[in-house]
Amino acid sequence: MQQNLFEKALSEDRPIVLDGGLATELESRGFDIGTKLWSAGLLQSNPSAIVDAHLAFLEAGAEIIISASYQASRQGFMSLGLSEQEADELIVSSVNLAREARNQFVDAHPDIEFTPVVAASIGPYGAAMHDGSEYTGNYAVTEQALREFHEKRLSLLDKSGADMLACETIPNSMEARVLHDLLMQVDRPAWVSFSCRDETCICDGTRLWEVSRIFRDHPKVLALGINCTAPHLITSLIGEIKLAVLDKAIVVYPNSGERYKVDDNSWYGTVSPIDWAVEANTWLNAGAKVIGGCCRMGPGHIAAISNQLN
Repeated sequence: MQQNLFEKALSEDRPIVLDGGLATELESRGFDIGTKLWSAGLLQSNPSAIVDAHLAFLEAGAEIIISASYQASRQGFMSLGLSEQEADELIVSSVNLAREARNQFVDAHPDIEFTPVVAASIGPYGAAMHDGSEYTGNYAVTEQALREFHEKRLSLLDKSGADMLACETIPNSMEARVLHDLLMQVDRPAWVSFSCRDETCICDGTRLWEVSRIFRDHPKVLALGINCTAPHLITSLIGEIKLAVLDKAIVVYPNSGERYKVDDNSWYGTVSPIDWAVEANTWLNAGAKVIGGCCRMGPGHIAAISNQLN
């Protein structure tokens, strides 16, 4: 049986470069992502823009690209008048677009020594609520409701042709437990990455090492990590994961250090004045295997990281 591309990349003795903020790149190209569906809205209105954004990160050196399904949900698409089937087809199309971008990139670079990995984004419950709760972990919802929210979309993306599943920006320990159980049923390998509020805790206040231990013996979760978190916290948080598990790869893709304002979809504060190439090397030395960026991190940041690590 052919080895899964994500497993193959993890087995190699080298760092892996992840892409940056897809929505950030789309916004920089002039596209309106200010709706409740965020970048997922373009799955319906302008899918070629998503392909082009993926290509920009591949050209910058990304070896893993993450699909535009982070904020895609049945509820979101059906609120626009689409049927359940149409909503599901759009969710799956996010992976098809990433695969199309990969095919175009490989065709344009026949001498490339690797095949980029396509990761299907599994965003948290809070992202679909569009209320900023993926940054607080304050969910007024039952465990069963979380299970119902994730179960069908996870199944769809597991069968979509993606190489792996990227469960991202998880801020809540109950949601982590739900994903632990659901990921036991998938075919694809996965990672789970958390959004964190300080040097030791995820956004709901649970210690990162505690929620990481939930996945210690998980056969499908091959990596754990941190994303959409301020860059100056990353090194300490890598240490939290290492306290909990020894045999999982570590994934880090922080945001720029700016703060997001939910009510008007804006960012405020200044970008952290750090040299991203140097920081990437610091995270690598601390134990990270997969390194990239999240919100406000464009192809320029990924190129700097790629140049340093390679």
